[in-house]
Amino acid sequence: MGRKREIGTPAGDEKQQGILDAAAAVFMKQGFALTSLDDISDNYGSASKGIIYYHFRSKTNLFFAVQRRAMELTRQAIAGIATGPGTPRQRLEQMSIAHTLLVMEHLHYLRVAAQGLEMQLGSRTTEEERREIVSVVALRDSNEKLYLEVIQAGVESGDFRKVDPRIAVKALLGALNWTSRWYHPREGETQAQRLKLAEEIGRFALHAFLPERNLKAVS
Repeated sequence: MGRKREIGTPAGDEKQQGILDAAAAVFMKQGFALTSLDDISDNYGSASKGIIYYHFRSKTNLFFAVQRRAMELTRQAIAGIATGPGTPRQRLEQMSIAHTLLVMEHLHYLRVAAQGLEMQLGSRTTEEERREIVSVVALRDSNEKLYLEVIQAGVESGDFRKVDPRIAVKALLGALNWTSRWYHPREGETQAQRLKLAEEIGRFALHAFLPERNLKAVS
């Protein structure tokens, strides 16, 4: 049976996407330093190192591609909610749920992203790698900004208590992304079960922002 194609991935990019999926799984398990292109090739099953090199210049280049994919997936999950209809409270709750569900459904990518670029690559980076780091961090910051704007709107509207949005957004994302550290899919786990867990975490995260008078109104 062939690999499932990602929604939004052109058919011509299926092999590249498959290599990315395989790389994300190995990076998650072994970390950047201990992973080789042979490991990724073995995990993909039908890709020689030559095929991997055709799509990605190096292991580091592939690692950055995994990081970018994680940021792109995150934006796809939350951007429409962040800029869509609803009160700040409604949007923040739905963003948190969608984000957590994404972590569970794309665990390899999101756990690698949560491990951090700088920590895995170390201090010895080339100028090109430093430019790549800046690019990935910019994607991460643009996703964070979506949350920041919703939190700011909620503070201004009175939906949320008076928090410093720039600090609160860090705590929120830390809680949501930490799911990638402890979550492990259970055998036979269903989509409905994952959604229920994501809703519990999303509502827990929302709870931290509510004024005391509204805490009993959390559904």
